[in-house]
Amino acid sequence: MDTPRIIFEDNHLLVAFKPSGYLSQSDGSDAPDMLTYLKAYIKDKYNKPGNVYLGLVHRLDRNVSGVMVFARTSKCASRLSEQIRKGTFSKRYRARVHGRLEGEGKLVNYLVKDERANRVTVYDKEAPGSKRCELMYKAGAFEDGFTTVDVKLLTGRSHQIRAQFAHIGHPLDGDVKYGGRHNPDGIGLQSCYLAFKHPTSGEDLEFTV
Repeated sequence: MDTPRIIFEDNHLLVAFKPSGYLSQSDGSDAPDMLTYLKAYIKDKYNKPGNVYLGLVHRLDRNVSGVMVFARTSKCASRLSEQIRKGTFSKRYRARVHGRLEGEGKLVNYLVKDERANRVTVYDKEAPGSKRCELMYKAGAFEDGFTTVDVKLLTGRSHQIRAQFAHIGHPLDGDVKYGGRHNPDGIGLQSCYLAFKHPTSGEDLEFTV
C-alpha cells in the first residue's frame, strides 16, 4: 500500500495526498488512517512533546484517493469548516464510471444512510430522514466501456458521488457496493482538486493532483 504524501504545510495547514486504503481517521481497527499518520509525522519532524493537534475538516472514503487539507490549530479548523458550510470551499473529483456518459449536467437527489450497512439509498424526492445532495458533472473520454467524468460537489454527503452515479445507471469502476464490477486497483474515484482561502492570511489556495 502507498503511504500519504505531503503536498503543502505551514504553521496553520497541512495538505496531503491520501492513498486508497487509508481511512480519514481511525475507526478503532488496525487499518491505517490519515490523522494518526500525519500526527506522527508532525510530532517527529518538529520534535513536539505530548499530543499533537490536527483537525479533520473533511473526509474521503477509505477506498478513495486524493488531496485532503487538515488544520494545525483549532482556530483554522473552525475557519475552514465555516468555508465548507458557506460553500466557498471547492472540491472536485475525477471519476471513472461504467458505460457511455455524455455532455454535462447536474444531479439532485436525496440520500438516506444506513449506518449499520455503511450504505446510502438514493431517492428522487425528499424522503423521511433524507439529506439533499447536489453535484455538477462533465463527461470526458469514453474508453474500454468506461467514461471519465469531472465532478464538482455542491454538497458533501457520505458516498454521494458513488451513489448518485449508480442511481443513473453509471456506477463507478470497482465500486461493488453500488453495482460496479470488481477492480483490484480499487474504486475509480479521486479527489483531484481543492480550493479555499487560507484561514489566516486570506490567500486563495489551490491544490491539484
